[in-house]
Amino acid sequence: MNFSSYTIKKIPEILREFNSSLEAGLSQNAVIERQKKYGFNEIKERETYWWHILWRQFKSAFIYLLIIAAGLAFLLGEEIEGLLILAFIVINVFLGFYQEYRSEKAIKLLKQYIVHKTVARRQGKEIVVNSTELVPGDIVIVEAGDIIPADIRFLKENDLMIDESILTGESAPVRKIVGELTGPAQEIYKAQNIGFSGTMVNSGEGEGIVFATARNTAIGDVSHLTAKVVRESSFEKRLVKISKFIFQLVFITLIVVFLVNLLIKGENAHTGELLIFSIALAVSVVPEALPVVTILSLSRGALHLAKNKVVVKRLSAIEDLGGIEVLCTDKTGTITENKLKVAEIYGSNARDVSLYAVLAVASLNKDRMAVNSFDSALWNYLSSQECEKTGEYQKIDEIPFDPERKHNSVLVKNKKENKYELIVRGEPGSIIKYTQNLNDEESKSVEQWIIKEGKWGHRVLAIAKKEISGRKSYDVAEEEEGLSFLGVVSFVDPIKKTAKSTFEKAKSLGIKIKILTGDSREVAGTVAYQVGLIGSSSEVIVGEEFDKMSIDEQHKAVEKYFVFARVSPQQKYKIIQLLEETYEVGFLGEGINDAPALKVANAALVVDSASDIAREAADIILLEKSLKAVVDGIQEGRKIFANISKYIRLTLASNFGNFYAVASASLILNYLPMLPLQILLLNLLSDFPMIAIATDNVDAEEMKKPKKYDVKEISLLAAILGPISTIFDFIFFGLFYRFGQTILQTNWFIGSMLTELILPFSIRTRLAFFKARRPSGILLWLLLIAAILTVAIPFTKVGQEIFKFEQPAVNHLVWIFGLVIVYFILTEIVKLSYHRISNHKNNKG
Repeated sequence: MNFSSYTIKKIPEILREFNSSLEAGLSQNAVIERQKKYGFNEIKERETYWWHILWRQFKSAFIYLLIIAAGLAFLLGEEIEGLLILAFIVINVFLGFYQEYRSEKAIKLLKQYIVHKTVARRQGKEIVVNSTELVPGDIVIVEAGDIIPADIRFLKENDLMIDESILTGESAPVRKIVGELTGPAQEIYKAQNIGFSGTMVNSGEGEGIVFATARNTAIGDVSHLTAKVVRESSFEKRLVKISKFIFQLVFITLIVVFLVNLLIKGENAHTGELLIFSIALAVSVVPEALPVVTILSLSRGALHLAKNKVVVKRLSAIEDLGGIEVLCTDKTGTITENKLKVAEIYGSNARDVSLYAVLAVASLNKDRMAVNSFDSALWNYLSSQECEKTGEYQKIDEIPFDPERKHNSVLVKNKKENKYELIVRGEPGSIIKYTQNLNDEESKSVEQWIIKEGKWGHRVLAIAKKEISGRKSYDVAEEEEGLSFLGVVSFVDPIKKTAKSTFEKAKSLGIKIKILTGDSREVAGTVAYQVGLIGSSSEVIVGEEFDKMSIDEQHKAVEKYFVFARVSPQQKYKIIQLLEETYEVGFLGEGINDAPALKVANAALVVDSASDIAREAADIILLEKSLKAVVDGIQEGRKIFANISKYIRLTLASNFGNFYAVASASLILNYLPMLPLQILLLNLLSDFPMIAIATDNVDAEEMKKPKKYDVKEISLLAAILGPISTIFDFIFFGLFYRFGQTILQTNWFIGSMLTELILPFSIRTRLAFFKARRPSGILLWLLLIAAILTVAIPFTKVGQEIFKFEQPAVNHLVWIFGLVIVYFILTEIVKLSYHRISNHKNNKG
């Protein structure tokens, strides 16, 4: 339902439309009939059950590969191989399910604490009802602290201030009126006589008639837009690409190896043995530990973020976070404190100005603390002595703020001096024209000061007073003559202390930050200028200007501008969509108005106090509203990316090198160069320490800019380093094949394992291995244990009887160790040369 049409309708017309009465409200029968027609006042969210979370764990191409490999292994009688693969699948699924299930449970528990009740007038009585039972035509009564339960047109108000930040992003409360507007308000922030569902009453009280419920509300529009968007994790999309690449490469190579073996060996080929050998080769190449490495990396990242008050709903979102190139955020509460503070006071006596500004406060609670954020700022500005001094004054009468008059006034009695004073506070232009103590030069000086504060985005209140004879009341006419100007107070939402350093850190990490806010051009521009985001506070574009642009101009605008002010939910959504055509985009929001943008963003973040819809759309929840936590999270995500990339590069380079060597040797020999069980043992021992890569330290160079899983780059590096591994495998083959089958298989196993175990020291860094950060302790220990087991197993009875190894000769071991060292040196030289050439090309490009 379009709210704008109700902004211009007269109250009797709206009451007739809904057949309702201000004094009596609706009858119970009318409520029941309308509930049948309109349904309940709730926006149902799709509930997530445990089996949904479990099924999500299987949506991975690597899981599919492992299931196929396990099935084939069992089919051909290789139970040990099948059980090993199934173990990897179970561990991966369990860890992912456990983490996501706990996150979902936590979100549900939080929702249980929220019970919405509303005071409605029905059949002439004011009763408390569940907000879900409201229908169009209901008369609702709201007061300070209430959340407005549906879209309503106000019929009565008394000093009514509404916090609409959840919908508009505007940090200051909005004054509401009863009368119709002169023209239809198309934007939420212009609808002065409408109360929107989900917004909160900041101060005062009011009555209104419900004209829209559930999906017909402004929130409903946002929810509908949110529901249309289906987001797929960037991390998962990239892994699918790599999975397809590996699967195709392995599948094609195995068919070729199998067929060529049959062709060359003819009748001498043992088809069953060859099939088992081929499956073992396939398993040796598939990086089956990748799901475990991924889950462990993400889980460690999630725990680290949790210590910094960042909760992850979806584990893979941490990696998405690390890939962010553009971070879009609101400014209120993330860059600023979201707490107004007195910036400056202009007047002959600043302390008098602040005192009288507080005395003009219209609504105070019993502790004399203001509900209105401007009033809170004024109270906090007073010294303790000045706070005590306010006790010398007694409030006699008041006229609340009126949007037409643009000010409020209060009649107070100074009990100590027994005199009455009328204090007027509000928009400077509406007060200065009634003052009598300012000459032209002084008026011009005040005006220049106000213009200067406005350029800084500061909100301004003027204060004036006059002494009047003792009485119990006064009228509007007395506000408009003989006032003495006291001064002007400007207010600012202060920048957070960490904001500037956070922006500098983001810049060093190659992150572009863009502000998307419902606040005014001046306020948004000032904040962005103060944190160093823009060079001038005028470098801002507003939503209306953006909407009027052609699609080509909008593409240029999202690149050019870093600050977007007065933007609607639809405009935020559009801006992020356009940015995602070029970048990985993260969005930090909290309001209902942010939900569509959160849903479409690659990485969606909200604060703990965010609306339910925003929380539902998000992947990451900040328990502390801070941009610093987001930037730190991005850094954590990049560490995870770096470690998962290490594992992929490592397995492709070493596994494919051995894969091609063993496959080629099978064409030459009349026996298998390595038994299937030996290949599986090699695979298990090499993957065992590789899981610890999730814990590895990361070089600072890896954190400087966002990176992606580039299949071309990964396959190119594997194509360069893989042949080195293949060459050394052939050297092992050339050295030992003449000693017979078991000695060749044993020594080839040891040589292959040791080259795989030493390779991480080279491939874990782009630098020379001795210049890189030290590997993590657990990685070092596991590599050492695997190396000891590799050499020790052939000496054991288990190794000789089950795996068919032969005790290696000492001189053979010396040859193997020497070749492993030469292999490592050559790998380092090739790696450094590759990265030097790659960096040169990138810098040139």
